Amino acid sequence: MENRYLEKWAKVLVHYSLRLQKGDLLRIGGTTLTAPLILAVYREALEVGAHPYTRVAIEGIEETYYRYASEEQLRFVSEVEKFEMEKVDAYLTILGYWNTRSLSNIDPARLAIRQEATRDLSQRFLERSAKGELRWCVTQFPTNADAQEADMSLRDYEEFIIRACLLEHDDPITAWEQVKARQDRIARFLEKIRTFRIVAPDVDLTISTEGRRWINAFGDKNFPDGEVFTGPVEDSANGHVRFTFPAIFHGREVIDVRLWFESGRVVKAEASKGEELLHSMLDTDPGARYVGEFAFGLNDGIQRFTKNILFDEKIGGTFHLALGSGYPETGSRNISGLHWDMICDLRRGGEVYGDGELIYRDGRFLIA
Repeated sequence: MENRYLEKWAKVLVHYSLRLQKGDLLRIGGTTLTAPLILAVYREALEVGAHPYTRVAIEGIEETYYRYASEEQLRFVSEVEKFEMEKVDAYLTILGYWNTRSLSNIDPARLAIRQEATRDLSQRFLERSAKGELRWCVTQFPTNADAQEADMSLRDYEEFIIRACLLEHDDPITAWEQVKARQDRIARFLEKIRTFRIVAPDVDLTISTEGRRWINAFGDKNFPDGEVFTGPVEDSANGHVRFTFPAIFHGREVIDVRLWFESGRVVKAEASKGEELLHSMLDTDPGARYVGEFAFGLNDGIQRFTKNILFDEKIGGTFHLALGSGYPETGSRNISGLHWDMICDLRRGGEVYGDGELIYRDGRFLIA
């Protein structure tokens, strides 16, 4: 990627997404493949006066861990990780893989053990974030493996990321501030609604958000961004949904996921591929069968499925649910070691009713 884009990207992450200040402790996580962006962010953070440090993974670490760790090791949570969680002011995670399918042959039960073991750590992360004590952001660096997953060449994937992140603008920060203003209007509109009904091919789902807060996701925690989300009332989901796109978990695809809800809980689940993984994750803990997040994707710069949730949940004209933990700032009370987003396309024949009134059709809000 050209240096001019790396420099703009780093400036947006440091000044807009993470809002770094002098003295902040910044943890930058990534792989060796993401080094160009790590270096650009590291330099920008130093110029602000922050204290950046890195956690850089080498190829094969994650696969080796899940393949060879004992159950005791899978359940072990380091005191260093706990200390870091309490002390860091800002987390930046830069995604970029050598092989997106490296965990494809790992027993799903081993993944579930780790999810359950780190539940308290994940919950503490969410609590600190909700209180404004911790700023965090996740972004994606273009790699050949990720480009291949998205059915693109590396050059096309770079251009896709540039557009999705608005880095083609002379001033990307101003462009994202405009996104923030537009989405805030939608979030405030949705906050007045108590009950939603989503109707689409193979979808008829009712869910309540009464008393919950809608959050405008405008590039501070995900980059790129472009969604509004909330934490639905835990026992409110009723009906069924068939997700349009594969649900991806640690690089593994679960295709044609169908869920049936009663009083908020998944009572039946099917998939044409990966059903064993689906059921294993649903059994992570009691909270895994409830919806922690309900959201609408609003980024019209993202129009194709890439098998990368960072982009896919933002596709303009979609909605998604996340099974498992909710974000405390929404009012969600659901706690789980799982947070698994699943996406449904509403651009062809989808409708959403708010308190009985049609508010959304074919991927667009009907707001005057």
